[in-house]
Amino acid sequence: MSPAGGVTGRDGWRRRRRAAALRGTVQLTAAALVVAACSTGGGGAAADAGPPRPGGTLVFAVSSDQGCADPQQVQSNDSVYSLRQIVDSLTDRDPVTGDIVPWLATRWSSNADGTAWTFTLREGATFSDGSPVDAAAVKANFDRVPRLGARSSLPKGYLAGYAGTDVAGPTEFTVRFDRPNVQFLQGTSTHSLGLLSPASAARPDDERCAGVIGSGPFTLERYTTDDVTVLAKRPGYDWGSAAFTRPGEALLDRAEFRVVPESGVRSGSLQSGEVDAIASVGQQDEAPLAAAGVELPARPNPGLPFGITFNQDTPLGGDAAVRRAVSLGIDRDEVVAAVYPSQTRRATGPLSSTTPSYADQSALTGYDPAAATAALDAAGWVPGPDGVRARGGQPLTVPLTFAQNIATTRPALELIQQQLRRIGIDLQLREVQISETPLVQQSGDFVAVWGNLTRADPDILRSQFSLEGNNFYRLRPGPVQQVLAAQAAATDPAERSRLAAQAQRLLAEQYVSAPVVELTTVLGVGPDAHDVAFDASSRIQLHDTWKSDAR
Repeated sequence: MSPAGGVTGRDGWRRRRRAAALRGTVQLTAAALVVAACSTGGGGAAADAGPPRPGGTLVFAVSSDQGCADPQQVQSNDSVYSLRQIVDSLTDRDPVTGDIVPWLATRWSSNADGTAWTFTLREGATFSDGSPVDAAAVKANFDRVPRLGARSSLPKGYLAGYAGTDVAGPTEFTVRFDRPNVQFLQGTSTHSLGLLSPASAARPDDERCAGVIGSGPFTLERYTTDDVTVLAKRPGYDWGSAAFTRPGEALLDRAEFRVVPESGVRSGSLQSGEVDAIASVGQQDEAPLAAAGVELPARPNPGLPFGITFNQDTPLGGDAAVRRAVSLGIDRDEVVAAVYPSQTRRATGPLSSTTPSYADQSALTGYDPAAATAALDAAGWVPGPDGVRARGGQPLTVPLTFAQNIATTRPALELIQQQLRRIGIDLQLREVQISETPLVQQSGDFVAVWGNLTRADPDILRSQFSLEGNNFYRLRPGPVQQVLAAQAAATDPAERSRLAAQAQRLLAEQYVSAPVVELTTVLGVGPDAHDVAFDASSRIQLHDTWKSDAR
């Protein structure tokens, strides 16, 4: 493994400005709806607004709240949007090039087999409680992560095989693993391994959900579950990511994230100027927002697409014919066209198409109702008088657990319900709160779940489907297990991509899940907000954001 050097000084900032300009190529909404080019995210017409200026409060409406204010314990985008701003990471991933770049760490390297990673921290960074961001603080965080509960499947996956952190000095440390862990470096760029002050890291899980202390450009001023999260600018902040477009403190004085579940209310609030930006723009809101001069920046999310994944410990989830029929019975193109924003893509495999090492599995994820019914016929599932198939007197009723974390979820599932009914599958929707989802997955009290997971690394497959990982879906030993482990240990990028592609094919052939649609993050950004930026995971970064009215 070769070390990665820092990008510092004038050349570094020039490079970042060029990168920011290139971000204008980030996918926007359909041409008819585009009102202005944008950077990593979007905002009002910068040419009319003048140069960036400090001050003001950005009001951002989201559709949900995961019920926890700890970045290491959340994975829902609506919660990550705010909490990402209060923590820094060891590294960052450039959203344009995909390169890992410095943040709190200025240099890093690994040994030959990826079992030891050595970092050098920058000097002078502090948490907002005054404690230093040093090697001991990193060790306190990493030692704590494996002991976090069910909410923290992501950071625990990044630290798979964690054997300890050796502190060589205030700015020097080595993270050791009992097995090769090549994906760890990308994990250090995520919010899930964002660093907390040692005092915060030591608190019990539930206490941390009330709020934590980080070293980010904003601090958590107030958090009320299912209502609002308020952030305040961190005075003196001067250790930003190399992916930021400018050094120093954030420009905004505050950022307020309000939970507004109804899509129409969010859209109306943005058009009236009550809020400055909104998340989860619905298909029906695109045209009226564009007509009102609202910019609609969009970026596909890497990782696992939205889809149905089965608990293979249950009779239905363990029935390969049922899993195959569900996947082949879904008309993904119809779902995308009817429900999702105009630039959304149908899923074509276990990974979204923007994930590194993605491999197209379209041949296994197409719409084929004839093949679906043939599979059920062959397995003994015969149509009943009401059209629902049955076998041995047992109706083919598949309970599907889901959380309404974005506005498109229920309409999409109701359409899928209609599609599957045509081939004799009775899909029953079972809604739970977002905060309950990891607990349901861990308990195994489900037949199938609807969901996605964002991460810009193919190792997301290992963390979800490996017997040594979370294995929420109760997979059995098989060839895919060896391949998932091998890709995590492959230090050669080409070999790792080959193994990741093999894992995708095996998972698709076994119909472990029925991937349906790739999440594309679509924001609505009003004319007074500027440079609301996307990071590499299609979440937002507010360090460079500013307002022209400075309210």
